[in-house]
Amino acid sequence: MRAGFVTIVGRPNVGKSTLLNRIVGQKVAIVTEKPQTTRNRILAIANTASAQIVFFDTPGIHKPKHEMNRRMVGLALRSLKNVDLALLLVDVTKPFGGGDEFVLERVRQAKVPVVLALNKVDRIRKPEILTVIDEYRHRHDFTDIVPISALTGENVDALVSVLERQLPEGEPLYPPETLTDLPERFFVSEIVREKILGATREEIPYSTAVVIDSWEEGEKLTRIEASILVERESQKGIVVGKGGSMLKGIGTAARRDIEVFLGTKVFLGLHVRVRSEWRENQRLLSELGIE
Repeated sequence: MRAGFVTIVGRPNVGKSTLLNRIVGQKVAIVTEKPQTTRNRILAIANTASAQIVFFDTPGIHKPKHEMNRRMVGLALRSLKNVDLALLLVDVTKPFGGGDEFVLERVRQAKVPVVLALNKVDRIRKPEILTVIDEYRHRHDFTDIVPISALTGENVDALVSVLERQLPEGEPLYPPETLTDLPERFFVSEIVREKILGATREEIPYSTAVVIDSWEEGEKLTRIEASILVERESQKGIVVGKGGSMLKGIGTAARRDIEVFLGTKVFLGLHVRVRSEWRENQRLLSELGIE
């Protein structure tokens, strides 16, 4: 039996959360086409016949513009400490650039074994994959390089086998029924935020946060009240929409997913509140779990 900790790192929008969800077989991280979707460290556990892999999904490493982003990047970099293995995920459809070198240098500094996963191979021709593999071989001494598609599942099982072999021998670190260490409230707020990200454009996705205000569990119905935070009145108008149409659509879509997640009927009340420059608010960021 093997067991250990693996942190998934990479630039924004390379497919880290998509890969994690596929490996563990359940949706533990929200996925959108927007960069910087993941804001928190998400622990998720994959159990196989011969190993238990404890994954950390992390925010994409990027140049931060706000205190929130600085915390996100710091969280990702700290996740490289005290783990058995780093899984560096890159997007093979993008040419190697300064951002990739920045991430790679931070991985080198961590001095942990690194497996490289070349994601989105379903979008390029097979001969191009060999070129990318050769390029990365000259940039770092990876323990292994595995081309995959997190979206289609291509070669993901092979990647899991590679990770297993790199972990130390030992007993499982968590009970087999454990999937994550995060509370239900976190996932509910993330489901709402996912619907906001999918429904809005431009600066809105990055200027919003979701706070659970109250949670009452009844025999047949769970009542949840949540606030959607925005930074300006103009943003509030966009999220609410004409006649409340946008907010209603977000709420309806979120409630459906929350009911599936909780396995019960849900009343979801959403309120949009203006909190100027909340992305710089240390206390609020801590409350949101962005440490």
